[in-house]
Amino acid sequence: MPHIGPRNLITDVPGLRVGNASDPAIKTGATVLIGDAPFTCGVHIMGGAPGTRETDLLAPDKTVEQVDALVLSGGSAFGLDAGSGVSDALRAQGRGFAVGDQLVPIVPSAILFDLINGGAKNWVENPYKALGKQALAAAGNNFTLGSTGAGTGCTTANFKGGLGSASIVLPSGYTVGALVAVNALGSATVGMGPHFWAAPFEINGEFGDQGVAQSYPETHLPPNKLAAHANTTIGIVATDATLTQAQCTRIATAAHDGYARALFPSHTPMDGDLIFAASTGAMPLENSVSDVLDLGHAAAICMARAIARAVFAATPQENDSQPCWSSTIV
Repeated sequence: MPHIGPRNLITDVPGLRVGNASDPAIKTGATVLIGDAPFTCGVHIMGGAPGTRETDLLAPDKTVEQVDALVLSGGSAFGLDAGSGVSDALRAQGRGFAVGDQLVPIVPSAILFDLINGGAKNWVENPYKALGKQALAAAGNNFTLGSTGAGTGCTTANFKGGLGSASIVLPSGYTVGALVAVNALGSATVGMGPHFWAAPFEINGEFGDQGVAQSYPETHLPPNKLAAHANTTIGIVATDATLTQAQCTRIATAAHDGYARALFPSHTPMDGDLIFAASTGAMPLENSVSDVLDLGHAAAICMARAIARAVFAATPQENDSQPCWSSTIV
């Protein structure tokens, strides 16, 4: 039977580490996924308002097949500078794609909009380059969920969002993990109650063990925060299975089902919903068709669980514009 990894984090995939950096005054932050070695990567974007760096390079027909790190950041377009901070730090470490005598770190990045969440945004100098460097320096096997890293200033339609992660080990031995910053236009819960849309996929009470809702609101008129224009859920799924860039792209595509299962609604015109997929290549595929199918399904389930864990783990901060999910439990 499948079982969760020892940490229930994306870092249960051997060779991957995650670091977070936050600025509580600005209510924002950055999260970095780094590998012990470069890893194969793909991406799929389904939201209508994405903000990205170097995602064109991840298409299956492009020359560079592996990347050095992935960055998730708050800050809207300003947050793309977090990738620059990570790239500078990696170059100083001697990492990057070799071009003659030069090293060029490959650091695809995605951002979410958290500019009107109650934090102080009147900075004189863009803070995200420094946040990217700090997140990389903090990378390790264990990391905090909730109001940290790229999830620091996240919100959903009704509760605070946050940073979430989850993992699963399949009967085949492959490990699959998910990492996500949840800043959705929609909601991760059924109405204002404690029940998560992802409840059918919960393992070992990882997001409160509230079970499934017994009643549901009008589904054609979802609650949302459209007026705030403060949206986007960005994530990463990863595995130790050996995948090509095309297969990673397929896994990223499948993982978007996790958004649809855990967020109501998802993939809207005002969200920049994006998922990267990473393969460390430690375990060869036994069957390229059935294994990729299983990995994609596992990635979607992991992503749904990670989204619920993000909202579940959010903690209150000064000047919050929304309550935390924990406030529903008295």
